[in-house]
Order: sequence, then structure tokens, then C-alpha cells
Amino acid sequence: MKDPLFQPIKINSMEIKNRIYLPAMHLNMANNFFVTENIKAFYRERAKGGTGMICVGYATIDDKSGTPLNIGAHKDEFIPGLKELAQEIKENGARACIQLNHSGRYNHSFFLNGEQPVGPSPVPCRLTKETPRELTKEEIKEIIKNFGKAAKRCKDAGFDAVEILAGTGYLISAFLSPITNKREDEYGGSLENRMRFGIEVLRSVRESVGSDYPVLVRINGNDLMEGGIGRENMKLFAKKLEQEARVDAFCVNVGWHEARVPQLTPSVPRAGFAYLAREIKETVSVPVIASHRIHDLDIARELIIDHMCDMVALARPLIADPYLPNKAKQGREDEIIHCVSCGQGCFDHVFQLKPIECLANPMAGHEVEYGDIEKTKQPKKVLVIGGGPGGIWAALGASMKGHKVKLWEKSDRLGGQLNIAGLPRGREEFLILAENLENILLDSDVEVEFGKQATLEDIKREDPDFVIVATGAKPITPPIEGIDQPHVHQAWDVLEGKVYVGKKVVVIGGGAVGVETAIDLAERGTLDGEDLKFLLINQVEDPEHLRELCIKGTKDVTLIEMLDSIGKDIGKSTRWTMMRDMKIFGVKYYTKTKALKITKDGVYVDMKGEEKLLPADSVVIAAGSVSENSLAKELEDANIPHKVIGDANKVALAINATHDGFRAGISI
Repeated sequence: MKDPLFQPIKINSMEIKNRIYLPAMHLNMANNFFVTENIKAFYRERAKGGTGMICVGYATIDDKSGTPLNIGAHKDEFIPGLKELAQEIKENGARACIQLNHSGRYNHSFFLNGEQPVGPSPVPCRLTKETPRELTKEEIKEIIKNFGKAAKRCKDAGFDAVEILAGTGYLISAFLSPITNKREDEYGGSLENRMRFGIEVLRSVRESVGSDYPVLVRINGNDLMEGGIGRENMKLFAKKLEQEARVDAFCVNVGWHEARVPQLTPSVPRAGFAYLAREIKETVSVPVIASHRIHDLDIARELIIDHMCDMVALARPLIADPYLPNKAKQGREDEIIHCVSCGQGCFDHVFQLKPIECLANPMAGHEVEYGDIEKTKQPKKVLVIGGGPGGIWAALGASMKGHKVKLWEKSDRLGGQLNIAGLPRGREEFLILAENLENILLDSDVEVEFGKQATLEDIKREDPDFVIVATGAKPITPPIEGIDQPHVHQAWDVLEGKVYVGKKVVVIGGGAVGVETAIDLAERGTLDGEDLKFLLINQVEDPEHLRELCIKGTKDVTLIEMLDSIGKDIGKSTRWTMMRDMKIFGVKYYTKTKALKITKDGVYVDMKGEEKLLPADSVVIAAGSVSENSLAKELEDANIPHKVIGDANKVALAINATHDGFRAGISI
């Protein structure tokens, strides 16, 4: 049977070799709007990896439509760089597309030399905390023309297609939404008037590039905004764009950046929003691309076979593994490294104005820096102690350099704390990554020994030239009176199912582990997806009661934190979803609250100067971690060359261990 992912497809006059689309995403790699070597190298690698069509961007259409970290398409001086980028993609086997956009009210005055961002109406933006200036009709007409001019520049630069971003809360969708469009002229009021700006933009683009040049639109299937556009109006908008602006294809995403519904985090089911692509596909007659959390290629195939879409957009999966398409085509899917949707290196870096990186792939964003890793002319005997992500990537990096590498892991499996991070419901992606990394390592030249507790004597007998200490961290046991009682447990043991907890639980510690543990406990006893589907289809209970059964667990969970806020060590793109989940699942939490002592009745706390008892059957300790690096001192005393990496050096995020380990491995 032919693999549906690897059948060609046509968009207008352009034929694409397969159904895999890399959609545009923020890389933060442009330099004052100019294409850089880092951008070219990033996309070159994805083209070489077998992607059918790559969309870069977004790219700007005027000097108020983005930031200097965006690719520029608003001046002729950017054409040479655009030409080089398109050429890199096409010469390495992929079709080259570029997305054009105007950020509208999502821009910051910081990037506009203090000027206000612009929008259809002066409605404050919850994302930027700024209020845009209302565009005049003359300015609107100029922006419409600028979209067309930018599209022509991109065509002249050699791109095979252009895509217009008409969703996600940017300017076109801001005109479309009654939330942000309060105008009383022909661009506001009725739905027909609010659609006018987007339609005129696409008409301008079409007139500039000609009838046989592919024009795509990235559109929200649902904006997920209360009082916003909604599914039905989005379908009408898509139909209008096809009929009145001759759009050739739609890439369907979901949600504005301001929406309070998770869209890309691990808790979102894989392909959970694909139904929106289906609804657009049933409305229009041109190809439709589904996107959001399509990380499983079997699901991607089903979406195409079942007529939910014509192509699949894989963004972060292709950051994690640029060679995913080739591996799938060649029957090597067990070698794919999957994205975990953590957001640590992609989304969080956008907010930090940093170039993207990846927890699952230390080379992502560093393609120029690492390039083709050359084999050393003086191979060494390298010993890596610890098989977490840091240790695995240290071993792989050293092996890539041509060293003879051995890795000792004290347990019977690889992955380290990924195996704990993946235990709460909705976090299973981390377990998949642990399995991926184990497959890659065991298939490499690295020799792996399980059940090996490293001692100095063992290391001396091994006689390595260099040792990498990747022994990770261990949970902290704080000095709280009564902490040694049998109803007190470490969060790691609770998540691993080594202990059981009672009905009323107090979690001490409001960092990432504490929050994840509290949510996990609060969810216990709730309906899962299969239960819900059965009960809903058979109308066993009314939908509102079913929702209650989905969010009301069997445990009463309280979390306390000494600091003034919860989850300070959680990335910005994920933290708000976890705080939301605590509220949804009924976790009570208190900040500026210190545990004084634990008794059989519960936890006595100092709550802002007042002593209180929080009743509990079980107490869970999530007070953080401390580096486990006792071996390093012994190696130093024995004059054995070594380097301590990851949590063993400094407790941080998993992404830090990945990059720390790989850099250590290739630097030997």
C-alpha cells in the first residue's frame, strides 16, 4: 500500500513531492530584518531531511509589521538574502514558501522606536499590555498595497509560493474579530465589512503575483476567544477568500496568542484540533493543511486517508528531528526523535528574544556553529557516567567526534528524569523521548552498561582518558520537624507509583515538580478520553455532569510555597496552562507559606505570620533538587580528567542538560 504521506500533491501550478509541510515559525535569527547564515542553515537541514514544502517567516510587509528579528520583505534591499534562502531550500529538495504578515496590535512600541503599534481599533492588548493606535483608511489602503508589493518581492526572489497569515490575533484577524474591530466605516461593523480587509489583502497579493502563482492562507479554524470569530464565521471567511481572492490552499491552525485554551503543550492530545481542518476542507475546494500537535506519523497518515486534510504541518517535530520525513520514507521510524511540546527552547525563547533551541535536539538552532562535526585524529577512551538526557547527548557527541565511548547507567533504563517527567497524565511525550534517545544510543557505537553503580575503583580499572559526570540530581529533604513519618513521601516516589497517598494531601513546594504532582493527584479518579466518549455517545449523563466528572477527582489537594509565586521555574509558554489546570482541578495553593512541622493530623504552617494547621492524610515533599556530584571530588583528587555536566553541575531544565552534555561531548 502506498504511504499517503509520500504521495505528490499540487497547489495551483506547483507540485510538491510529499504531504509534509514545515509551517512558518519564529526563529529569532534575523539580523535587522536581513536573512542570516543561521536561518539558511536551519532551513537547509530541514530541506535535506525530506520535507515536501518549507514555509519560512513570518516576513514583514512594512516597517511596523514586525521586529528586526523577523525576516524582512518590505524593502528591495532584502531581496538578495531572500533569494539565497529560497535557493538553499530548493537546491536541497523542498519547495520554498514564505509567510507574510502584519503583527498589528501584537507588536511592541519597544520595537517601533516608541511609536504605538497599530490596529483596526484602540482596543488594549492583553498579550503586550499596550493599546494600539487606530489605523486611518489611507493607512489601511497602504498596508493592503504593501502586502502585494512584499509578495512580488518574494516571487522575484525565487520562492515557489507565498502564504498570508490571517489568524492568531495578528492584523488580518484583528480586523475580522468583533473583539478588536470597533470601527464604524466599511471595515467594521457587520461580518461582511470585517472580512473586507483580509479579502482586499489577498486580492492585492493575487494581482501582484499572477494567477498561476500559489497563494496560501494560514487561518484559524477557531480563534478560541470568547465573543470572537468562532468556527462558523471562519468557514465563511475561508469560502470568501477562495471565491473572491482565488486562494489556492489553506493551512488551518487554532487560537489567538491571547486565547486561554492550551494549543501546543503536552496536555493537548495529538492532532486534537484536526477537526477544524476537516471543517474548512468540507467548506472549500482547494487543498487544506492540518496543524497543531501532529507529532505521530501514523495519526498524520490517518488524517489524510480519512479526508480530514490534504497535507500535515509539522513545525516543532521538524525542529526536534529535521530528518523525520526521510526516516519515515525509508522505514526507519524507530530512529525518529519526537518533540515533547515542552516549549522550553522554541516558544519560551521567543519571549526571551533568543534564537530557538530544542530540548530533544541540541543541534537545532546551532547548525552553523556545529556544522559537520569532524572526526578527531586522536581518539580517546571516554567514560560517561549517567544515562539521563545530558549523559546520552554527551556520549553521542563524543562518539560523533570519533572517540571510543562507554556509558554506565546505574538503573535498568536510560532517560533519567525524563522517565519521571512523563508520568503525570498528559506528559507522556517525555517517556516517548526517553525511549527515542535510548533507541538512538543503543544503535550507535557507544557501549552501554546497565546496572552499573560507578565507584572510583571501577573507573580506575576502566582507565579512561576522560570522564563525563552526568549523575543528575536527587530530591531535597528539607529540615522540617516530623518529615520522617510514614505518611510523608517524596514527589518522585509518588509520581513513580512507589507509594500511595491518602484522600487529603498537602504538597510542600510550588516549583515545577510540586505543581505537576499536585495536578496529577487532583486528576486521579477523573474520566479519561475513552470513558468520556462512551458516556457522551450513549447519552448516559448530560454534558455538564460529564465535564464535572472530567475535572473533579477523588483527592483534596493543597500546595504550599514559601516564595511569593507558584511555578517560578516553569517556562512562560507552559506556566499559565499549569496554573489554569490547578484551578480547573481544584488544587488549593498558598504562597508565602512555610511548613513548620508535620504531624499525624497534617502540616502546621506559618501563613503570612499566622500559624495554621492544614489537615492531611499524606504529605508530599517537592522542595526541589540538589546536584548529585560526589564522584567529581574523588576524580579531582585522583587527577582523572573529567567534566561535570547537567544537573550534576547545576540543577536546571532538561534543555540545559541536553545542550550542556552535547557540547561537552563534542569538545573532547
